[in-house]
Amino acid sequence: MTTASIVPAPLTEKLRRPMQAALSPLAAEVRRGLSAKRKKLSPWIFYDAEGSRLFEQITALPEYYLTRDEREIFARHADEILALARDGAVNGSLLHVLELGAGSASKTGLLLAAAVRAQGSVLYQPIDVSASALAQAQRNLEASLPGVDVQPYVGDYTGGYDRLTRPNGPRLGLFIGSSVGNFEPRDALNLLRDLRAQLRPGDSFLIGADLRKGPAILLPAYNDAQGVTAAFNKNALARINRELDGNFELDSFAHEARWNSRLSRVEMHLVSLRSQAVTIGALGLTIEFAAGEGIHTENSYKTTVRRLDGLLQQAGFSPQAHWQDGKCHFCVTYSRA
Repeated sequence: MTTASIVPAPLTEKLRRPMQAALSPLAAEVRRGLSAKRKKLSPWIFYDAEGSRLFEQITALPEYYLTRDEREIFARHADEILALARDGAVNGSLLHVLELGAGSASKTGLLLAAAVRAQGSVLYQPIDVSASALAQAQRNLEASLPGVDVQPYVGDYTGGYDRLTRPNGPRLGLFIGSSVGNFEPRDALNLLRDLRAQLRPGDSFLIGADLRKGPAILLPAYNDAQGVTAAFNKNALARINRELDGNFELDSFAHEARWNSRLSRVEMHLVSLRSQAVTIGALGLTIEFAAGEGIHTENSYKTTVRRLDGLLQQAGFSPQAHWQDGKCHFCVTYSRA
């Protein structure tokens, strides 16, 4: 221990610590991201009730091929996927399903229906930060699939989920919708390693990932003609206004989607259309924006089947099978733990 490490902190620092510790996750993220030299916000901020509603609209847009292509794969191969996952069942034990970032679980219903066909019933444990999306998922699934027992968990799956009940029988982990692409490569690896640590011999994992392709297909999926994605992006600012007493003028920011070929990712930004100052009352914070200055709100990395397999292997999984849509835009990979 050095001498500097035992010098008492100034009074202002002592007073600052309790205030910082009391910040909500949203307030802490906004303070951290908007105080940075290059302003940014984590994409989980999108998903309050309004953001979840807007995202469901996005998934039905003609430009947004991802949901449509993954749904096509599940519609064709759900029974095959469930047969592979149930290979780990012994003594009549039932497969149960854990899903990270479940949202409204609209596509997951195809897999759960296959599970009900195969074994009569299934326990489904969806995890998401959006309570409203999980409530919608539970209502829809219980109405359409009486054999599904939904046990939702509201929370950030990156912070762990080991408190979930673990019944007997094999577990199928789901991370679909290309959500893995929203993470930096190192963070994605750590997330998958954490999931692998929750699985046991006989368990399996299904991941959906968007494949690299030209910007003529990619960019419209993140900048639709109806402006729904722009409203979704700006909802991050609207949420700060609602929950943290901010005064962002949404019309003073433009939504931009950019293709970064070198990093193989689509980036979403909110760009200030003029020089302006924004205050966030709950943080006692004023933020200056120059004209043209942006807030980086999301990345969506695009991969290849080979790179995805390499990522899974690094995380401790053994890829077993792949399925793609008819246009080879999207890939679903099944792995063993």
